[in-house]
Amino acid sequence: MGSVTSAIGAPGGPSRPSGAYPQPHEHDDFAVSSPRLIATDLDGTLLRNDRSVSPRTIAALAAAEAAGIEVFFVTGRPARWMGVVAEHLAGHGMAILANGAAVYDLRAHRLIEAFPLPEDNALTVAHALRAAVPGTAFAVERAGTFRREPAYVALEPDVAPCAPIDVLLAEDRAQPLLKLLAKHPSIDPDDFLATALAVAGEHGEITRSSESALLEVSGAGVSKATTLARCCAERGVTAAEVVAFGDMPNDLAMLGWAGTSYAVANAHPDVLAATTHRTVANEDDGVARVIERIVAARRN
Repeated sequence: MGSVTSAIGAPGGPSRPSGAYPQPHEHDDFAVSSPRLIATDLDGTLLRNDRSVSPRTIAALAAAEAAGIEVFFVTGRPARWMGVVAEHLAGHGMAILANGAAVYDLRAHRLIEAFPLPEDNALTVAHALRAAVPGTAFAVERAGTFRREPAYVALEPDVAPCAPIDVLLAEDRAQPLLKLLAKHPSIDPDDFLATALAVAGEHGEITRSSESALLEVSGAGVSKATTLARCCAERGVTAAEVVAFGDMPNDLAMLGWAGTSYAVANAHPDVLAATTHRTVANEDDGVARVIERIVAARRN
């Protein structure tokens, strides 16, 4: 498996006063920018709140690939949660998963490349975070397995054995460790992230994508941006030729790297502040509306 050797520059766009966010753009000149690749987050961005893909979005994705514009799903999700979108990849079937920790072929159901979190670093993060925020529970996301501590409440039917984090990290070591997950029942999510970055940020890439107090830890220097940049370089696509969409802090690095970045209207305040453009909410097909304009500009 590969490893990331360098990180993309710090995320974010021009600094803005607190509360001053970009307004929706309805007339972007995509004929001039001529994007070659669309990179979009899934939950809260491309998907509706019920986790479905709308008919308008399905049509927009197909139209983009028919126009020669490659589409990448860039998500925090693991492979086992990708069925909802796998059937809507008209061409290549590739996705960036686990916040950049894996590149996956959705059609072949095959891991192409992984950028793992070292188990020792994961254990250091877990010990530091549990000491700083008592009551934190952990889970381990590997390429093919999910394991959790007893206090970690899973979002899916769970038959995986429960064990303390040191035991979890000692199991299945032949599989790449994609993410350490940390959950707390009551702390403010943004405070949880800030604390984790302060006490353990040097040992991994720590971010969040959930409305709850759930943190996701990848290998140091591994993000949606680093892996997207790597995949784009392999295809001869520059950052200026990429349009990216997102809604949560785990999207910030990707949105800062892409030449054109969009936040959906329902995005986290930090994402709204960091992006150059805004579209309507995920429930109103915000990503599809922009893709339609991109395709229309390509045809003119």
